[in-house]
Amino acid sequence: MDPSSIKEGKPTKMKKRKRFTLPRRGEEGKPTKMIKIEGLEICVKAADGAHDFLGDCPFSQWVMLTLKEKKVPYKTHLINLSEKPQWLLEVNPEGKPLIKIDDKWIADSDVIVGILEEKYPEPPLTPPPEFASVGSKIFISFVEFVKSKDPSDGTEQALLGELKALDEHLKAHGPYIAGKKITSVDLSVAPKLFHLEVALGHFKKWTVPESFTHFHSYTKLLFARESFVKTKPAKEHVVAGWAPKVNEA
Repeated sequence: MDPSSIKEGKPTKMKKRKRFTLPRRGEEGKPTKMIKIEGLEICVKAADGAHDFLGDCPFSQWVMLTLKEKKVPYKTHLINLSEKPQWLLEVNPEGKPLIKIDDKWIADSDVIVGILEEKYPEPPLTPPPEFASVGSKIFISFVEFVKSKDPSDGTEQALLGELKALDEHLKAHGPYIAGKKITSVDLSVAPKLFHLEVALGHFKKWTVPESFTHFHSYTKLLFARESFVKTKPAKEHVVAGWAPKVNEA
């Protein structure tokens, strides 16, 4: 299943992709002849209770966003995490996002994105080192808050602090974290901010303060990108994915 064909609430047929053709570049960057390469394959979480639909893993979406932004074709395998196939357990016992490149299965979104950047350098997505960790604490703060049952435990304030820091950074450097061009740090943060918006809105009736104007402009920009629209899970599947975590906390 190709996430580019996924539409919220509508089933999508599986499509087979055997080979993809890319131009070989000469010394001056001009196409010289056509070569055939094997298409990439990626294993991602299927939606809880709806295994024919894309699931809610933000780390898998980061990988798919990277592929979409680099316009690299790929084939998607939706994996029911409650009934993982034996072959998957053998190559990936930890259940992390998995991609097949050059007939080798590779796990861990950080590792995968790094390899994709080396193998497909255009467009470059590596952020400047000084911006690489911007927004990195938002997701864990969100997780602690969405699972919290104590309004006075400080988790809401901690999340607000991280969001305010991002808002101030965007005010100084935006529209994206590293300036005018999107980078991998934006692609990593975007799915997590989508989860934050959906899960907190559903479980706590909570929204990010309107006073964080640069933050809201940023998420609007991210969520409207074609790569995001074509790889995002349906909101109901995000809710279904977080429900066990929230209810068991």
